[in-house]
Amino acid sequence: MNSLNGKKTLVTGGSRGIGAAVALRLAEQGADVAVTYVQDEEAARGVVAKIEAMGRRGLALRADLGEAAAAAQTVERTAEAFGGLDILVNNAGVGVLAPLGELGLDDVDRVLAVNVRGVFLASQAAAGHLPRGGRIITIGSCMTQRVPGPGGTLYALSKAALSGLTKALARELGERGISTTLVHPGPIDTEMNPADGPYADGQRAMTALGRFGSAGEVAAMVAYLAGDDAAYVTGAELAVDGGHAA
Repeated sequence: MNSLNGKKTLVTGGSRGIGAAVALRLAEQGADVAVTYVQDEEAARGVVAKIEAMGRRGLALRADLGEAAAAAQTVERTAEAFGGLDILVNNAGVGVLAPLGELGLDDVDRVLAVNVRGVFLASQAAAGHLPRGGRIITIGSCMTQRVPGPGGTLYALSKAALSGLTKALARELGERGISTTLVHPGPIDTEMNPADGPYADGQRAMTALGRFGSAGEVAAMVAYLAGDDAAYVTGAELAVDGGHAA
């Protein structure tokens, strides 16, 4: 297991689901972790309590990444509290699934603000703090590799933009020894998309393994990418999707 002892980390959208699993996995491996939340302060503080119970520093920050100033402010607050920043995990995101003709301008603005602009601005701010060996790890979606049906146009657009961002950041920051990677989860059993939900059977059938993944399985990939064993991995897209794109 990679050691992340003393690594200072920010996980956006870390109060539940994949974000919470990532935050806890990184803390288990020795990292100090700040998590952001929008509404559920109790859940975020619950994650922080578990981080602190491991003997690591934890921090809960309210931040709506759809607000232009929030991303950079969150990075700065984390770096100030921890005395620096080594790892940024861009996990916060929103999904609006609807037929193309039913998507309004407010939907477009909101999804692109959080899923694209927020990731860019957080990464831009983090780049000012990350040392050699720093990491920017972004959570994408299996829908950038394969869109299984109608209704996902806006969401797929927003997540596909992260591919170009990740590759460009790898070139931009590579000389400084900073790596950037993109993780594409498939159907993952979370509160937002439960494995026993009304749309679960169709999603399960789209995978080669015939099952939903767990948030912990995504977190394991993020932890690998955050550690020394992945020092030569950058500009890459890695699927944790059960063969959804196969």
